[in-house]
Amino acid sequence: MGVPRNHKAILLATFVAFGGFLFGYDIGVISGCLIMPDFVRRFGTTDANGVSTLSASRQSIITSLLSAGTFVGALGQAFTSDRFGRRGSILIWSAIFTAGTAIQTGTVDSIVQITIGRFVAGLGVGALSAIVPLYNGETAPKSMRGMLLVLYQLQIIIGIFISYIIDLGTHHIDGSASWRIPVGLQMLWGLALLSGIFFLPESPRHLLGTGQEEEARRIVAELNSLPPDDPIVIETIEELELAIRAENEGGKATWMECFSERNKLWKRTLNGMMLQFIQQLNGQNFYYYYGDTFFASAGTQLDPYSIQAILGGVSVAGTVPALYLIEAWGRRASLLTGSVMEAICALIAGLVGHFMLAPANTPADQLTTRNKQGGDTLIAFAVLHVFSYSVFWGPTPWVYLGESFPLRVRPKCIALGSATNWIWNFLLSFFAPRIANKIGPLILLIFFGMLVFGYVYVWLFIPETKGLSLEEVDEMYRAGVKPWNSVGWRPSEKHIHDKVGATTEVREVKEKDGDSV
Repeated sequence: MGVPRNHKAILLATFVAFGGFLFGYDIGVISGCLIMPDFVRRFGTTDANGVSTLSASRQSIITSLLSAGTFVGALGQAFTSDRFGRRGSILIWSAIFTAGTAIQTGTVDSIVQITIGRFVAGLGVGALSAIVPLYNGETAPKSMRGMLLVLYQLQIIIGIFISYIIDLGTHHIDGSASWRIPVGLQMLWGLALLSGIFFLPESPRHLLGTGQEEEARRIVAELNSLPPDDPIVIETIEELELAIRAENEGGKATWMECFSERNKLWKRTLNGMMLQFIQQLNGQNFYYYYGDTFFASAGTQLDPYSIQAILGGVSVAGTVPALYLIEAWGRRASLLTGSVMEAICALIAGLVGHFMLAPANTPADQLTTRNKQGGDTLIAFAVLHVFSYSVFWGPTPWVYLGESFPLRVRPKCIALGSATNWIWNFLLSFFAPRIANKIGPLILLIFFGMLVFGYVYVWLFIPETKGLSLEEVDEMYRAGVKPWNSVGWRPSEKHIHDKVGATTEVREVKEKDGDSV
């Protein structure tokens, strides 16, 4: 029996996670473009004095069409993932994303064209936000699955950070190059992901689900750097086959099955959707929207581009330790710790901002010592909030989404989770500025309440899935293990299939050490 080496699986997961880079870059790049003079002149309106402005309604249209596209794409990938496979689906939606960025880059002054381009690119971004966790969850070794799924979140954050840096470097250029360069670079990112057609393997679970056993065996062997007849490869294939046969007994999966009692699917789907919902209402996005105001209140002279770059750098720094902590601490501990840390930050920042911050647009020379101290305190906890989010609540919901569902309904369940993320992303970006205009920093107390709710929800309903195969996650849900007792749970039996002709024997070979299921 050989020793599996997962170097190729790691490289493939890293490459596929580049879909997260597209996701992050596309989200981040437009915020800087909206205040570039040439962009405002081309897509804004001009008053009687010849001054161009990009109204709030036009900004909303340009930004929200991406969210509309991502919502549709996240649901649409469920159909392509089943029909064309995970690999084919990645390539299809990468091409759609690339086409959308080409439409945006080629726009002269038509707001209709650039918003259509945003919508088309959003289709690809939304689909990839669901396919990448799906693909990595199915191809990653269980001992490394959490880390490899965190790579997706890391790529998102790096994409946002790189877009901020590029905006910072190009915003002073005269003419359309100031925004065409950062927007047009997305075509290069899309083409890079499209190059995967030359070496990206199909998911072994999908291949077995479509009857392609020999190809699945070859890929499992290749991902583990073992020969196809190695006992580890044979055992892996046979365990997958048993699980797939059990899943397919009920015929073709439907969307309603995602909420059925079978294997507690309703609970698993709801958990995936709720974690995405809570993630969007953690409050971290608020700091991106109002960071320039907070920094100004502290007496700094940083421009919005520099502020974005600072917060982006903090996010990258926070996501790196998550690669280790997701496996060392597990999913539950990460979410619970993040809820506590972020809730403390939101509470302090909200109260300090309300009672000590100067009114908006107060000249710097009129700031009192108390105002500056309040601004410094708020900035410190804003940075800590963003950092804590990046370590815990940023990556973990995506990890949970990628490892919680059986093959039969996995694309549909992940689509529902991703779509939930995008619809709340849209609602937050639409309503948060309006609420903040009414109550100011006290909006952070709303996020504080959501983080408290998140802690309670995770404690009561989210089981620990660290170190379990996707099939073992199924067994845990079927066994009805209470989430607070799930940390030490291990499967009661390991299935090995010795094929003799058409006969498959299932033997119990490993009992959980001293514990009952």
